[in-house]
Amino acid sequence: MLITIPDLLSPGQVQAIRSKLDAAEWIDGRVTAGYQSMLAKDNMQIPEGHPVAQQVGELILQTLGSNLLFISAALPAKVFPPLFNRYSGGQSFGTHVDNSIRHVKGTSHRVRSDLSATLFFSAPEEYDGGELVVEDTYGIHSVKLPAGHMVVYPSSSLHHVRPVTRGARVSSFFWIQSMVRDDGERTLLFDLDNVTQRITAEEPSSPNAVRLTGLYHNLLRRWAEV
Repeated sequence: MLITIPDLLSPGQVQAIRSKLDAAEWIDGRVTAGYQSMLAKDNMQIPEGHPVAQQVGELILQTLGSNLLFISAALPAKVFPPLFNRYSGGQSFGTHVDNSIRHVKGTSHRVRSDLSATLFFSAPEEYDGGELVVEDTYGIHSVKLPAGHMVVYPSSSLHHVRPVTRGARVSSFFWIQSMVRDDGERTLLFDLDNVTQRITAEEPSSPNAVRLTGLYHNLLRRWAEV
């Protein structure tokens, strides 16, 4: 399941964050790549633990915690501290699958990568190329979103970033460990949650809304790991 989270950050927030990111230190992005990804990865990143990365990352995590669409789609248990990358001058990231387990630098914490997320900080008209291309059981998706919008997709998917031939593509990327690791089960719960909310809004006193809510929580109780 690939889900777009629109307007996660406001234009004002995006502008303030871009100023901080553009002024920060950038290093070779291969420092966070696994062996396979290192062969395909060509971009720049802000170092993990950099003060700007920590400050902006905290804002992103706080915003995610109150975004109902993200919570419904991801059912997050853990979120890896957001990282930040930039593509320019023909840089790209070849086809790869994200590592299954991510270690939080400087801690003993680990996050299983059930879902991958990209939050865009560059507007589409600022750069040419740079589309995130995700391959899953439902086909091939090309993603290039407005600044402040985010895409979430299964980390098990093959994906790549096309070369940026003009301008710069700046974004945040991170991983989510879901309470429900299976993408099919998570998709069923997301669809059921949407239907339940729609019926509740249209018929607040409907017994069907109560039954659907019970069904949702019984399935979540069966599948969730907490």
